[in-house]
Order: sequence, then C-alpha cells, then structure tokens
Amino acid sequence: MTMTAPSDLLTTMIGAARAAGDGLMRDFAAIDRLDVRHKNGLADPFSEADLRAEETVRTMLGRAAPDYGFLGEEGGLTEGRDKRHVWIVDPLDGTANFLIGLPVFAVNIALARDGEVIAGVTHIPALGETFRAERGGGAFLNNRPIRVSPRAAMVQAVLAVGIPFAGKPRHDQFVAEMARLTPRVGGIRRLGAGAVDMAYVACGRFDAYWEQSVSAWDMAAGVILVEEAGGVVTDTLGRKLDVHNGTVLATTPAIQGELLAALAPVSAAN
Repeated sequence: MTMTAPSDLLTTMIGAARAAGDGLMRDFAAIDRLDVRHKNGLADPFSEADLRAEETVRTMLGRAAPDYGFLGEEGGLTEGRDKRHVWIVDPLDGTANFLIGLPVFAVNIALARDGEVIAGVTHIPALGETFRAERGGGAFLNNRPIRVSPRAAMVQAVLAVGIPFAGKPRHDQFVAEMARLTPRVGGIRRLGAGAVDMAYVACGRFDAYWEQSVSAWDMAAGVILVEEAGGVVTDTLGRKLDVHNGTVLATTPAIQGELLAALAPVSAAN
C-alpha cells in the first residue's frame, strides 16, 4: 500500500489527539496530585485529566468544524447545526490504567457521517504511537501502512477482551466465553483500554478483540482502523455494527466464524 496523505480534517484530528496526549502525559507525571472522582461506583474513576483532555479535543475540533455535533465521554452529546456529522471522542480511554501508573491508555477520536464512522485516530501517548484511518484510504501507524494479522488458525490467535468489572453486566456470559475459548487459542489478553485493543487488531498484534458492554467513544475510532486494515467489525452476534448498541467484535476474516460461535449468548449455548 502506498502512503496516503491524510485529509485536512484527519490532520486536525491527529493534532487534537496529540495535543490532548501531551496534556495527559503531564498529568500522568503528577497523578498523585489529581482529584479522582467516580461516575458509577468506585470501579469507574475519572479525574480532571479526562476533563482537560476532552476540552482540548473539543476546542481544536470545534475550530475546524464548528457546525459538527460532539459526543464525548465526559460531556455527553452536544448537537451541532450540521446533523449529519458527529465527533465521537474518548479523551482518555484506559482511565483506570492511567490512575494506577500503567502507561496503557489512549486518546480516541472518530468522525461519523449519518451514523457511519468515516475517519478515526487512536493516539497512545506513552508509546508515541498514532493510528489513523479514513474511509477508502487505508490504515496507518505513524504513517506506516498496517494490515490485520495473517494468522489463520485459532490455535495461533492471540485475542483481546474487555472483561466486565464491578457494575458491568453479563459476567456469566464472560465465564462461558472463557470456557469455550481458552482451550482453543494461543492466548487471551486484557489491556484495560479497548481503543488500544482495536488499534492492535488493526496492526496485527492481536487477531481479534471483543467486549459485551462498551460505549461508542471506546470503539468508534477502532472500527475504521480495523476495517481499513482488512478486518471485520460487527456486534458480538455478527450483525452490522451500531456503535451505540453496546457490543463489538473486531477480528480478522479468517477466524470470525469460530469466534461468533464461541461468543454465542449463554442462553443459546448447547
């Protein structure tokens, strides 16, 4: 694949992600001084680092496209005059990692048109990695073209998963999935940041990622990264993905069918 220059809007998204990431790294160096709060119980923290990062992204994107809507994890939905376009932003995916000093977190920015993600950026500031993609333009890591894994056998596959924690639903479903999959695959990982998991599927480090309770801002950028890198993204029942419906499976085409069978709802299991 030849190098494709990003559009002006994607360039703005990259700049916003990196600016927010720079701020996060400053806060990461002083996490013991952050005011930590909680949304839905003690297992769901956030801090002023999340808020500052979202404001950085919102400001920079707003200058470039003031009429677009904005859906952010921290501030919710602000409708724009342009009803077709919405930014979908997680300013700090992996907050729990961030707050314990684990450098596995990302800034996630996506642009949706009429409900379809058309551009996405996932920036991992602690690693200096910026993933980006536009519809029809391929996927890139720091300007290098990327593709999903060529591994075709489940026994070779390394999978990533979002494990439900306190306050999340479907714990029994997760237990069933592990029982079905662990004897058959090369490994299963939980990084604690779905944005990073999906970017790693796009570049072939992981063969698939799934989660049964996930928000639009966690997955939106990763959808186009994976698809433009040659992967497939659906919900966990194999249906056309709606980023607002709460489940996601990002995978290589080679193992999609076996994974869907393993992720069948507990109530449908034999």
